[in-house]
Amino acid sequence: MDRLRIGILFGGMSEEHPVSVKSAREVVRHLDRERYEPVLVGITADGAWRLCRDLDPGWEDAPSRAVVLAPDREVHGLLVREPGHVATIRLDAVVPVLHGRLGEDGAVQGLLELAGIPYVGCDVAASALCMDKSLAYVVAAAAGIATPAYRVLAAGEDLDPAGLAYPVFVKPARSGSSFGVSRVDGPGELSAAVATARRYDAKVLVEQAVAGSELGCALLGDGDDLLAGEVDQVGLSHGFFRIHQEDDPERGSDNATVVVPAAVPAATRRRVQEAARRVYRALGCRGLARVDLFLTDEGEIVLNEVNTFPGMTTYSRYPRMMAAAGLSPADVLDRAIAAALEGRDR
Repeated sequence: MDRLRIGILFGGMSEEHPVSVKSAREVVRHLDRERYEPVLVGITADGAWRLCRDLDPGWEDAPSRAVVLAPDREVHGLLVREPGHVATIRLDAVVPVLHGRLGEDGAVQGLLELAGIPYVGCDVAASALCMDKSLAYVVAAAAGIATPAYRVLAAGEDLDPAGLAYPVFVKPARSGSSFGVSRVDGPGELSAAVATARRYDAKVLVEQAVAGSELGCALLGDGDDLLAGEVDQVGLSHGFFRIHQEDDPERGSDNATVVVPAAVPAATRRRVQEAARRVYRALGCRGLARVDLFLTDEGEIVLNEVNTFPGMTTYSRYPRMMAAAGLSPADVLDRAIAAALEGRDR
């Protein structure tokens, strides 16, 4: 049987570039080589596309060939610049292992739609919607899903610090992980927190803190085949959860311990899984995503955010939740790629 040629996009121009590279290493490591032939396409921090031999450190500076994803559907893949001519590489599907801006926000997904190439993960609309936390809250609330109280600051807009109930979290509306996020405990801290958030996005979210536990649920698939992994729980010693910004994340978080399965009653885990499914469907997700939620002291489940291509590193939450549900990273990839190929004509 001929192997499927799978493009692995990684790197990118967002602040999560290094995490994307780590995720891609794990994806490639677990890809079944009897079924798939990986084609590595690295996007440098400056936005240059490179056809790569491997994912070793220093890949951005290693000798490589310039490559682009052709929007022409007859090519159905890559254009590679060779001496004196342009070669093509046809792709059967793409795994966009990209996190954050210009990777997880619908931009690359739109290019893949133009090219007619099946890809793993959420489509253009869902990717853009989930990346903008304020818009995700609007849609989720319309579907009857609880969200934190929040205010949106447009570019150049200010907010009266006296009009807020503290503590609040100030965050970029469209950014990945916890980059640019600040906890604000009083009016005197608000201005600096807004300035920090605006380093990543002109649009800023000021969100009422939710008292309770932070839980997550990994989701895989679509429709009746939608699978919820085990629920995890983030335990904090101090501060707030700042994933991917630790000094040495492979050795653990500076202030958090993630427990899988969550230390909550089985009935509560089922409620969280069902709430995650509702969020996933309401926002139009497909393929895979991680839904982060709060469980208040009163038992209410409140949306935090949705990651449309969650981290796949050795320390990431998504693969750990799926492993606890009995699915290895290789199983997850098989299912996600199969779903992408089955949905190419939708």
